[in-house]
Amino acid sequence: MYLGIDIGTSSVKTIVMNERGEVVSEASSSLSVSRPSQLMSEQRPDSWWDAVNETVGALFEYTPEVQGIGLSGQMHGAVLLDQAEKPLRPAILWNDGRSSKECRELEAAIDVAQCTGNHAMPGFTAPKLLWVRKHEPDLFEATKTILLPKDYVRLKMTGESATDMSDASGTLWLNVAKRSWHSDMLDSCELTVDQMPALFEGSDVTGVLTSEIAASWGMKRVPVVGGAGDQAAGAVGAGAVTPGICTLSLGTSGVMFAPDFGYQPNPSGGIHTFCHALPNTWHEMAVMLSAAGSLTWVSQITKSDSEATLINDIEARQASSDSVIFLPYLSGERTPHNNPLAKGVFSGLTADTDRAELGYAVLEGVAFALRDCYTELEKAGANVEQINVIGGGSQSHYWGQLIADALQRPLIYRQDAAVGPALGAARLAQLGTEGATISDVCREAPIDFMVQPRPERSDKLESRYLEFRALYADLKPHFGRNTG
Repeated sequence: MYLGIDIGTSSVKTIVMNERGEVVSEASSSLSVSRPSQLMSEQRPDSWWDAVNETVGALFEYTPEVQGIGLSGQMHGAVLLDQAEKPLRPAILWNDGRSSKECRELEAAIDVAQCTGNHAMPGFTAPKLLWVRKHEPDLFEATKTILLPKDYVRLKMTGESATDMSDASGTLWLNVAKRSWHSDMLDSCELTVDQMPALFEGSDVTGVLTSEIAASWGMKRVPVVGGAGDQAAGAVGAGAVTPGICTLSLGTSGVMFAPDFGYQPNPSGGIHTFCHALPNTWHEMAVMLSAAGSLTWVSQITKSDSEATLINDIEARQASSDSVIFLPYLSGERTPHNNPLAKGVFSGLTADTDRAELGYAVLEGVAFALRDCYTELEKAGANVEQINVIGGGSQSHYWGQLIADALQRPLIYRQDAAVGPALGAARLAQLGTEGATISDVCREAPIDFMVQPRPERSDKLESRYLEFRALYADLKPHFGRNTG
């Protein structure tokens, strides 16, 4: 048995996978996000650890048989630790937009794209540390180590400070081409390699459980592998480890992920080029910040019982809209705009607009933003032969049909798609402890179903998509107003 632990934004998910790659059980525990001011998004690192213990405890009947553990996690989060390896402040998350000024300063000081293959964006880790240096100088000086979210959990599990190549890529401190820390990028932030965790590939063993944790979890002192950032882990879980086999992740964020056997940076249009979780493999990635997050938000403000209830209401009433357009920029946006000041917008509301029409506009707006992502990947020359849908949003067939119509591309849904990152983490644990080959472990899961685009919807959605694009262009000059 292998354990895969995914440190998400809205929850921690832990799965048990057997030697045949089958998910035999899973558990989750919810997390909350703090927003102390405009553009800010934070979590307490120890809330992740509490949730991990809760989920592992729920799987206690399987833990004596666990042979290895893999970790996945939300990327970019800045966890600042003191000399005693205690958090100095809440973690600043991937969807935090406070450091746009620091991004500009960093780009002016050094050629970030040349060094890392990516432009500076507020979600990345490096500009967050520049913000801390400027606004919380005492905490900056007290910082001994900087970890990413899943790696704080690793520290609690093993006592080791380590990360993997895919997650490290999102810091802006990694030389993505050479898969090593970039001294010039660290210097630009007044940081040193000594403050960074050790680097490993995703299937490398980084340590073993401490005696105390092993005893409390009812398992042996099993190895813990490097794991991956959530998107790379989700790709491993879906079998997207070779060019052409891509993923579309519908989590809190929305991500299109294209593996590559070479380092092919193309930072224009907000495309990320990162290391994959496996050796000698990279990927191109397009990111929207509020995908299922937008659905959760509209469900809450319209007092729906749940996201699923709202989608069922939309589908039952065959809701659509000829007037309401939604811009899903609740946390700013990365691809293609790289604009932390962008805002969520409903346009075209009338006195007759109801909950189902609002819900439909949100689903459609996310689909259009994903089309933006797909378009930018195509421009960058990424190989997108096959699109596999993963993440919590993959449970809605209705939404999948709308996305397929917007992209005019077929979508593939595979078994265990909703637990993709945790499954990928467990697969990396199997690779690292069993000595199995990538082709044996990282197989594409059996197809559950496919969604084909409907050509008859193309003209209508194309017109709506052009309205969506024009609305952003019209409102862009206004987004920076009244922002603290």
